[in-house]
Amino acid sequence: MEIIKLSKDRDTEKKVLAKQLWNSVSGDVKRELDIRIQNLENGKTELYTWDEVKAHLRSLR
Repeated sequence: MEIIKLSKDRDTEKKVLAKQLWNSVSGDVKRELDIRIQNLENGKTELYTWDEVKAHLRSLR
């Protein structure tokens, strides 16, 4: 896979790229993301800061 420098692209080009990327995602992944968003909106999930995640991972060592 080639890495693209997006910072040089115009916003319209970024939007087209984002749409193409989203359209390439499978239906199963889209359904899972919808479930996760719904859980977040309903307060059924916990959120952690990046620092909390890193501390937890360090504690597993």
